[in-house]
Amino acid sequence: MQKLHEECGVFGIAGNTKSGVAPLTYYGLFALQHRGQESAGIVVNDNGDFRSYKDVGLVNDVFTQEVMDRLGEGNMAIGHVRYGTGVHSRLNSQPIVVNHMMGKMAIAHNGNITNADELRNELEMNGMIFHTSSDTELIAYMIIRERLHTDTLEEAIRLAMPHIKGAYSLIIMSHNKLIGVRDGYGFRPLCIGRMKDKSYVLASESCALDAVDAKFVRDVKAGEIVVFDGENMSSVCDHCGKKPKSLCVFEYIYFARPDSVIDGCSVQKARNRAGELLAKAYPVEADVVIGVPDSGLDCAIGYAKESGIPYGVGFIKNKYIGRTFIAPGQKKREERVRIKLNPVTETVKGKRVVLIDDSIVRGTTSARIVKLLREAGAKEVHMRVSAPPFINPCFYGTDIASKDVLIACTHTLDEIVKKINVDSLGYLSLEDAKKIAQGGECGYCTACFDGEYPEV
Repeated sequence: MQKLHEECGVFGIAGNTKSGVAPLTYYGLFALQHRGQESAGIVVNDNGDFRSYKDVGLVNDVFTQEVMDRLGEGNMAIGHVRYGTGVHSRLNSQPIVVNHMMGKMAIAHNGNITNADELRNELEMNGMIFHTSSDTELIAYMIIRERLHTDTLEEAIRLAMPHIKGAYSLIIMSHNKLIGVRDGYGFRPLCIGRMKDKSYVLASESCALDAVDAKFVRDVKAGEIVVFDGENMSSVCDHCGKKPKSLCVFEYIYFARPDSVIDGCSVQKARNRAGELLAKAYPVEADVVIGVPDSGLDCAIGYAKESGIPYGVGFIKNKYIGRTFIAPGQKKREERVRIKLNPVTETVKGKRVVLIDDSIVRGTTSARIVKLLREAGAKEVHMRVSAPPFINPCFYGTDIASKDVLIACTHTLDEIVKKINVDSLGYLSLEDAKKIAQGGECGYCTACFDGEYPEV
């Protein structure tokens, strides 16, 4: 059975901010909307009284003024934006709130647990009843199991972590604490910010800190538990440094917003660097370099700068439709491409075009994009890809569950060239992919390219 995979965004705030924790969480989620467009949720903590709302839809659709008024004031809040590829319902939306004998707990999760089936069976055999199919509820129960025998929530989390395998960046809220957790490999990003009024903020990306005018403090370390209790911050680092740092390299290639800084490296600079490396590896005689919005644009600028070929705006993107790569279902992906992008004829007509995109996964989207350029009059289309070929499934939260759907596994390079109808094709090498995040403070997971899984 194909498991549910998620790539999501999490946000949390602790402090009696005058701006209100619910509105600030809304702004933070809005900044993280690119990480998931299926559902959104917010839980507000008003000195132990939890009020929550979540539903399927975009942030600004889910949180109407009436809903925001109902969430009211509080001293802490957490929020979540989600996309899923399996079960699409309000029930699987996050954050999840659980009640237990030690009090209430709310949890938001970005990632995917690789031993979820094993843990779920174990918990069910011991009387746990699951209400969702998400890994988040599983994590909550693992923590609760330890909480019954510990003095603090952070101690329960510390004890639960070795049993939970895979990718998880968590924001957890109790009646009096806000806690951030990052798995020992650091697969998914999580950072800390602080506002002028001394409130603390946790977020998947630094762009969400900017959205609420919070100053970046630092990234949460791989394996770290950070605890915010009022204006105090403490840290539990028992699990830090025990595993090789393995941030998903696709955060730089595709997932993150270009204005974010993750683990010490600017996402925009990483994408510029990818373009420069592609230009060196795959030079070509051409008239214009264009990028596929949005994550291909900075790479295209880097390619143009290194090659000396002029950069141009090749597509206009409809900003009111979500990403195609994370759109559940192949038919929906293809439908969205038709209304998502429109070529700029003036830029490409009669010209030799270098087309930059972040990836080729199934190949159908690439073929459609190339067709749009051909129809707009492009004389030649030379495609350059800022990721190596996908040849392995991902177990840590990306929508690549089987080799069967990966065009690089079923076709040779020449066959892909013919299938997507380009004049030439060049992928970023695996060696260069590991070089794009210059100045970064971590190692990378590249399992979908090389099969070197840090943990399964």
